[in-house]
Amino acid sequence: MRVQGKPTRTITPVPQAGAIDIIDQTALPQACRVLRLDSLEAVVEAICSMQVRGAPLIGVTAAYGVALALTSRADDATLLAAIRALGATRPTAVNLHWALARLQACLTPLPPPLRAEAAWLEAGRIAEEDVQQCRRIGEHGLQLLRAQLGERGRIEIMTHCNAGWLATVDHGTALAPVYAAFDQGIDLHVWVSETRPRNQGLLTAWELHEHGVPHTLFADNAAGLLLARGSIDAVIVGADRIAANGDVANKIGTYLKALAARAASVPFYVAAPGSTIDFACANGTDIPIEERAADELRLLQGCDAAGRSAQLRQLAAEAAVANPAFDVTPASLVSAVISERGVCPASSDGLRALYPEKTHG
Repeated sequence: MRVQGKPTRTITPVPQAGAIDIIDQTALPQACRVLRLDSLEAVVEAICSMQVRGAPLIGVTAAYGVALALTSRADDATLLAAIRALGATRPTAVNLHWALARLQACLTPLPPPLRAEAAWLEAGRIAEEDVQQCRRIGEHGLQLLRAQLGERGRIEIMTHCNAGWLATVDHGTALAPVYAAFDQGIDLHVWVSETRPRNQGLLTAWELHEHGVPHTLFADNAAGLLLARGSIDAVIVGADRIAANGDVANKIGTYLKALAARAASVPFYVAAPGSTIDFACANGTDIPIEERAADELRLLQGCDAAGRSAQLRQLAAEAAVANPAFDVTPASLVSAVISERGVCPASSDGLRALYPEKTHG
């Protein structure tokens, strides 16, 4: 996508320097800053601190983290230690574990001297596959959006959290159909949920602004009112894990939007690549829900009057806080899943039809 008119990706390998460059998403939207990661430890910290975030991008970053870990030593112990360290960073996003399993299967049979180069190549393949998968999600989702063009000749879309190109290598998941429609000249407008406490909606607003897409940021709790008023034609969100039965884990607050969309008879779509579907997870009750640090609620991050990055305390350090990062939307509330292979019902039969090889070996 574009940043200040320049085509940009969220992550860039720099193998000659033994490093990767990422967009530091904790600095957005106040500043767009590129951060160089040159070690396994730096990648682990970047994922944990959400300098990189979004299920697909976490998986790609972890793959490059394995490559960085093997730069100087590539024996079995180093490989397994890297996979364990990266696998412990975020529990809910299944793309992370999918990418690590793929690297492990690729590298384990190889002699140690060949592993580092192979890791860089495999991580690069995962990254390029992500770009193409997200592009195809955009193409399939575009057809759904065209169907929403009604009497007003304009599509009003609601989204939640950030499932744009910042959450992937490029294009995005939930926003891929938005960008595809916008680039084809379809009149549309995006309602962006701020998504507390990390305010990832601000990242969505930032990237939509950079690409020139009309949008409006709104407080999370206004979603029900906007839907009830008939202001929204469709809701599109991403996913961090989709269970085999179609239940969807996504950023906290997604479930409430799905309930409100159902009450307002507005379609609720989930966009995600196949790597987000966990056929080993029977249903949403089996999905681990990450509990994040309490200070994400106690402290506000922003800029002071001089434009400098600053924190503001809104709760005492000893205040009791619950901070679950995700919730689970039952498959019954999902109108359809949009993947790189097409659109299907959020059901075991629908998902199996698109990915038969994942359920039958």
